[in-house]
Amino acid sequence: MPSRSFLLKMLSLAIVFGAWEIAGRVPVSYAFPTFLESMRALALLAIDGTLFTAYAETLRPLALGVLISAILGIALGLWIGLSARFDWLFSPIFVVMQSAPLAALIPLLVMAYGIGLTSKVFVVCIMAMPVIVLNTASAVRNTPSSLTEMARSFLGSRLDVILKVIIPAASPVIFSGLRLGISAGFIGAILSELKITPTGVGDIITYSRSIADYASMYAAIFSIILLAVLFLNLLEKLELHLFRGNNRGYVTD
Repeated sequence: MPSRSFLLKMLSLAIVFGAWEIAGRVPVSYAFPTFLESMRALALLAIDGTLFTAYAETLRPLALGVLISAILGIALGLWIGLSARFDWLFSPIFVVMQSAPLAALIPLLVMAYGIGLTSKVFVVCIMAMPVIVLNTASAVRNTPSSLTEMARSFLGSRLDVILKVIIPAASPVIFSGLRLGISAGFIGAILSELKITPTGVGDIITYSRSIADYASMYAAIFSIILLAVLFLNLLEKLELHLFRGNNRGYVTD
């Protein structure tokens, strides 16, 4: 029998999609298609292969940007969390990056690196990395002092304390920060395609808007939201499996 949580999610989706269908039929705007029209356009994009070709292009900068952000972000976060000096030097930079309108930097990246893959990867990185760094640093700083003191009382070296106490204790929050960073990375990937060069899913959105094919435009937008939600739900399930029994903490942006 379906769980109560699943039924509530289905009810929520039915309400949202039902409201979308009604708003399209009213219509609230000539440029706002119904839900069924958008799903029909999505099916056509998938059948003729346009959608899959677009995602092959979109996922390249997204995957590279997220991988770089995860490796560098966790390393920098550990460094900042372990050192008060580096916390004082670098934390303000990432706090500003997290709160600033980073889309304004895209023209500068285009001037510096052109309109190719490099600029798009940079956009994903500047969107994803601040969240990962700040969550990791916060997790390391908030490691219970009783655990580190116990490790030192057993003559553990500084490296032992970091590898065997601090990182395992901070892992749930680091993983949560990684999930939030990937979510921001999806935004960066689409933003780069809309602001730098219209390729991939961004190309479908831009082209469909230019020819007033609003059903295809909304279908492309819906597809990227759906992909992000599915991927983040898989990460959440992996997180629950890996850290079962832990009290997971979250640092909100």
